[in-house]
Parts: sequence; structure tokens; C-alpha cells
Amino acid sequence: MRTPLTLAAAVILGPAAHAAETFTPGEPVRGTFDDYAFEFLDYNCIDCHDDATKKGGLSLEGLGPVDETNAALWKSVWAQVTLGEMPPKKKDQPEIVDRLRFSEWIVGEMRSTMKDKGGFHADRDPNKGNFVDHNLLFGELPEGIRLVPTSSPARIWRVTPQEHITRLNELINTEPDFDPKKPGLRTRGDAVPTNHGGELKLYFGTDRIIKWQGGTVAYATAVKSIPAVLSSGRGHGFENYADVHSVNSSEATQILSMAEDILRYMAYGPLSIAKPEQITDDPGSYKMEGDIRGLPSAIVYNTKVVRPMTPVHDLMKAPDVDEALLRASVEYLFEALTFRPPTTTETGDYMQIVKDSVGKVGKEDGVFMGLSAIFLHRDALFRPELVEGGKPDAHGRVMMQDWELGLAVNHALSYIRPDEELRKAITDGRMRTRDDVRREITRMLEDESIRKPRVLQFFRDYFEYDLGGYICKDEKAQASTGAPNGNGHYRAMFDATASTDRLIELILADDRDVLKQLLTTQQVVATPTDKTYFGKLRNKDEIADARKAQTKAAEENVRHTGDRVAMLEDRVAAIEKRIKADPKDRELRKDLAKQKKELAAAKRNFDAAKKAKGRGGNPAVARAELKGPDIHARVSRRSFGTGSMKPERTLATAPPGERLGILTHPSWLVSQSDAMDNHAIHRGKWIRERLLGGGIPDVPITVDAQLPDEPNTTLRERMRVTREEYCWTCHKKMDPLGLPFEMYNHAGLLRSMELNKPVDTTGEIIDSGDPALDGPVTDALDMIRKLSESERVEQVFVRHAFRFWMGRNETLNDGPVLQAAHKAYRDSGGSMNALITSLVTSDAFLYRRKEE
Repeated sequence: MRTPLTLAAAVILGPAAHAAETFTPGEPVRGTFDDYAFEFLDYNCIDCHDDATKKGGLSLEGLGPVDETNAALWKSVWAQVTLGEMPPKKKDQPEIVDRLRFSEWIVGEMRSTMKDKGGFHADRDPNKGNFVDHNLLFGELPEGIRLVPTSSPARIWRVTPQEHITRLNELINTEPDFDPKKPGLRTRGDAVPTNHGGELKLYFGTDRIIKWQGGTVAYATAVKSIPAVLSSGRGHGFENYADVHSVNSSEATQILSMAEDILRYMAYGPLSIAKPEQITDDPGSYKMEGDIRGLPSAIVYNTKVVRPMTPVHDLMKAPDVDEALLRASVEYLFEALTFRPPTTTETGDYMQIVKDSVGKVGKEDGVFMGLSAIFLHRDALFRPELVEGGKPDAHGRVMMQDWELGLAVNHALSYIRPDEELRKAITDGRMRTRDDVRREITRMLEDESIRKPRVLQFFRDYFEYDLGGYICKDEKAQASTGAPNGNGHYRAMFDATASTDRLIELILADDRDVLKQLLTTQQVVATPTDKTYFGKLRNKDEIADARKAQTKAAEENVRHTGDRVAMLEDRVAAIEKRIKADPKDRELRKDLAKQKKELAAAKRNFDAAKKAKGRGGNPAVARAELKGPDIHARVSRRSFGTGSMKPERTLATAPPGERLGILTHPSWLVSQSDAMDNHAIHRGKWIRERLLGGGIPDVPITVDAQLPDEPNTTLRERMRVTREEYCWTCHKKMDPLGLPFEMYNHAGLLRSMELNKPVDTTGEIIDSGDPALDGPVTDALDMIRKLSESERVEQVFVRHAFRFWMGRNETLNDGPVLQAAHKAYRDSGGSMNALITSLVTSDAFLYRRKEE
């Protein structure tokens, strides 16, 4: 127990002593636990969290200075104070500046104390970006806060698996040039798509395969491919933060292994993966003896050379290690992998590595062994933003220059190396100013032929519509949805991801009110299977009526096809009778042959009609009518033989009153579901965080976050447990936002009943930060309409765009950048290009600060 003297000292030296000081975000807060933090806790927290009261089972009475034993508790305190959850809303609140200062103090203490014990990174967690008060970023700051010009930390930024595999693809595959008549087809510069099974792979020689033994699985097994090596969790939220990923020893070993395969293909093409007799334009000339399905020898390649021809091919064709060809190979490979030319020293070092390898194991293996080292060069795996040669300004910031700045701009949009115009701007010294960046980013955004997979990846990360194929569905639960089961469902979800990609690109091409259009569009990019997924699940009475209609239609079809068979039989018999009377009549014989052909087809149709009787499709589903012009979506190279993904799509209009924007498309709905049912909590959390800018603390480890296992009760009924007082503090921010989506089942089909009960689709927007938004909603469509009109939702969207393109969470110092970006978006009529341009020309993007 503290003495009055100790308490008095704390009052003198604690938060009250800081009251007259200006708070500067990001600068260390002076003070220790005893002379600063104790008073804040004592005044604001202890009343509810002493040993006697212990609200929520938490006591802070014995909490002392930050150390490894109480770090988890301090992290919880930081989250609650930062989010404004502690003290509770009904209690007296600390001044905003005091709350900010205390939060910053905890971060500083945690960072210092845990430096050699795993570190403290919660404030940098991509899922904690909303912990910064939205109103402070976009509104007027209270007195006592001083912002400093913003920048981002000097850093190296690991490339993503998608970016890495797309770089490697450039070495061995030639993708088609952009075709403005078919803008949806995969083009050079587009990201390598995942295959039919959702795997990200690099394929060898698929554009030359003309024959294989076996079916789809045999093809997939026989074809040469390499999976993505770099790790990346498939969880929710932004993954590509600059300080999240590294390259471990296992990944480095795999990269070396795949490098040799790539280099051999660069040199020899299919001869590196097949025997000479397998490469022919006459597939019949290669005899496949026995059952060799799934083996590399079960494939025939044509003789057409379609891979990029590089100096590596010329080097290996020469009888010896030619100095000029070796130099050309090193320089070509280095720039292809790092996106910049090597220095003289780098070229010499790698040439020497190759020569040493050749000296030890000979030319054939030595060249490939030596060149493989370039695949592990730092800049082949990371993008450096270290500003090592720049001079700091008055605020300690250094602006990126030349190759660092040029590659940062390129990386903002592209996965392949800079085009000739950007490369020339860098080498000519014209990538050193804000205006230089504006010139290049504007040019690239306006050129449709320059592919921009990073922009599409932002929308994947933001909306999270690309996870549906990875949600492992319970077969029985999936069967009850009316949608396909097993592999048919997963394939449909990967197709749905490609379709949603294409829809987003169409809206980006229009570039007006982009967010609002994405939230409210009636357009659908669809495959034939989507007629089921965009359909409606019928109730019992409707199913009975549908069965009757199917039976009637089937019987009518049998009767109709049977009548046609009888009519044609009579016609054939009549012609045969006439031919007997006049056997030399050629016209009669021609007519007889024609009628017999029609009769054979009619009999086949009659047999099919009889077999189809009682098999008129799933009567539980009213399939959607999805008609419109033909378009294309980007899909993987041929990965599954004849069963590979197809690019053909239909641009249709969703049934009126049933869908509204991406959040009502099966790709998003299934991505926000689980194995057995909808996930209303995840959906509500998404709305709270991605559209309303709210923060949700981590689930305490003492909480068993499970709904009761009650198969005969609805999801809403099982979620009653989240309304318990301890849970509802957080769940009131999520559940009422997720439950309106109960109008769809967990496969994304519209429904009006659940377990023979009318579906309750009502919900409520609570404490959104915008009083005009708060209030009840009737269903998901009603809620989406309200959200799509909100300026706050726009601002939150801008915050997420900032995080993606800066690779970090925003801070209060970024407020001016965010306000300028939102103004650019609004003033341009909702242009994504204007938003990106504003962000990429901001201080947060251009400047780096070296951290101590």
C-alpha cells in the first residue's frame, strides 16, 4: 500500500505535471511508473479494477513497472486506454492529450523492456491500425498536440509471394501483350493467378504441351511446376507490411533449388524437363508405352520456341565460358530479379562466383550453381528504402532518390520491372522530386496496357473476397445450402475470386465513385455455376411447387419427344413405301436418308428425356437469370488439363432486390463463413473495422470464444451467449452489423427461412462515430445503402489505402496526408487514381527516417 507521501509525489510528478507540456506524437514520453503512470491508473482505472471490485475479473492494484511477467496485462491496458474503452463511457474521462500521452508511454516502456524478449509490435500490427482515433485524424486537434512532418521508417520491404512468382515467371514464360479488345484476358504484367485448386505455382512449358496421357489429375501431376516459396499467412487483413515478413533458411534453400530448374529451362527449354523425342510437332511420333500417367514422360511438347530467349541460353550454347556472354548473363539475370542494374562490383563478384563454381564442377553444373546465387541477392527478395546516401532535412527525414524512389513508384502498381520510360527517368536523374513522382505515377495509371496488380491486390486485402476456396466446408452442412459440394464448390469459389477481380477492374476503369460503386453495384461477372450461387433457396411450399413443375415439364418433354419419334417413324415408313413403288427416284432416297438421320436424333432425345425424368435439377434452388455480354477474367495457365479454369464469363445484372455490391456476392459471403455456417461475428467485425474505422480488442485468453453446439437452433439464437455483459461490450460493435447478412446462407444463396423459421435479418449500427449512420437496419441491403453514402466510410477507406501503400499503420502525424488524400478522392468524384496519386506523392511515401 502506498503512503500519502508517495501518492503526493506521484501527483506532483505524474500526469498533472505533463498537463502544460505539448504532446508530440512519436516522441518519447518522460517519466517512470512511480512518478507518472501510477497516478493515471489510480485516478482513471483503480475504482473499477482494485482487488475488491475487480470488474471483468481484472485487478490492477498490484500492477507495477512494465516487465516480462506483466507485459500481457500492460498490452491489454494499452488497448483499452487507446480505444477509449477504459475508463467506461459513463465515468469521467481523461483529457484526450492525457490519454494519448499515457498510451504512448506504455508503447515506449513495452518496446524498451521487451526489446530482447520478443519485442513489442502490437501498435504496428496491421489489425490495430484503427486504434488511432479517427476524429483526431480527420477533425480538429485539441490544444496541446503538435504534429511533426511525417515520414516512414528506413527499411527493407520483402516482396510478396505473388510478386516473387511473377518475377520468376518473366524468366521462363512469355505472356501475351495487352489486347484492348479483350481487356480481361491475362496479359504480361498481371499477377500469376492461383490455379484450379487455389495454389500459387510457376508452370514450365504449358504453352507448348500438345498431348498427354491420362485425364486432368494425370496432367496436373505430370506437368512441371514450382510452388511459391515465400511464406504469407492466408488470414484476414493486410499482410504486406514492411516489417512483417523475412526470408528464413528453409525458404532460402528452396529458392536455390528452384533457381537451378529455372536457369536450366532458360537455357534449354523443354529439353530441361523432357527427352528429345517428346519434343515434336507430330504427337503420334512419340510412343507412350505402358501406363505412364502422371510422369514427366507422359507429355508431348511442340517445337515452337515461346520462352524468352536470354543471354543464359547463349552462354550455355557456347562451348566454353565466354567472358562477354557470362557478363551479359549476370547483368541480365541481376536486373530481371532485382529490377535494377548491378554495380560494377556486383557484376564482378557474381562473375567470380560462377567461375569458381565452374572450376570445381565443370561448366554445365557450375554455371547454374553460380548464377543461382543471384536469386538470393537481398534486392531479389527485398526492396530497400534505406536512404543511405541522402542528407536529412530539419526534421531528420531523407527523401528517396533515383533507383530507390523509382522502384518504390514501380512497386506501388506493378509486379514486373520498370518499363522503359520509368527506367530512363531513373537513369537520367529524373526521379528525385515530388513532381517527378507525380509525372510517372500519372502516366502509368492512365496507360491501360501497363498492368497494375498491386491495385487489385489492395482490393483483395481490403474486401477479403478471395478466401472462399480455402474455407473447408463440412459436406453435410454444405449439402443443405443448395450449392455444389466437394471439389465442385471449391472450384466455384476460385472461379468466383477471378470473377470478382474482373468486376473490380471494370469499376476501376470507370474510376468514378469507386468505393460506392463497389458497395452498391448491380453488376455481376458470372460463370454458369453462379446461376446457383446467385440464386434463391426455396422454402418448403416453393420446393413442393417446383417439384410439381419439374415433373410436369419432364412428362411434357417425354410426351413431346415421343410424339416426334412417332411422327418421324410414320414419315420414314411412308417414304420407304414410295421407294418400293419407284426404286429409281434419287430424291426420295435422299429424303429417306435425311429423315432416318432425324429419327435417330429424335430417339436419342426421347431416351434422354425418359432418363431425365425426375432429375430436373435441384428443386430447392431457384437459379438466377444471369444474362449479358461475354467478357473474360484472368485465370491460371493450363494446370488441370481439359479441366483447367476457363476465362469466359458473362457480365450480368443481379436479380433486383436480392444483391447490392460485393458484400452480397458469394465470393465475399463464403470468405466470411466457416465450415458449418455463416460467421456473423466476422462479418460484423469486417464492417466495424473496414467501413466504420472502429477497433476491437483481442479476445482475452481466459474467454472460450465458442458458440454453443445446438444444431437445431439458428445462428442468431446461438449467439445469445455474446450478449452476456462481459462479452457484449465488444460484441455490440460487431454482431448487429453481421446479422443482417443472415438473409444469405453460408454458400451465399439468398434465403427467407432457416431451420423452417423465417430468417431474422434485422440489425443495428451502434456507436459508428457518425450519428447520421446510427440506428436500426432491416437487412444487409438497407445497411449497405446507408454506409455507401457516408463520408466517414470514405475516410476509413482512405485510411486502409494509406496502410497498403505505405506498408504501415497511420499515426497522428499522418493526419494531413490522410485529409489531403480524402480531399483528392472527393474532389475527383471518387477516383481511385486520384487517391493513389495523392498517397504516392505524399511525404509519408517519399521520405524515410532512420530509427535509432
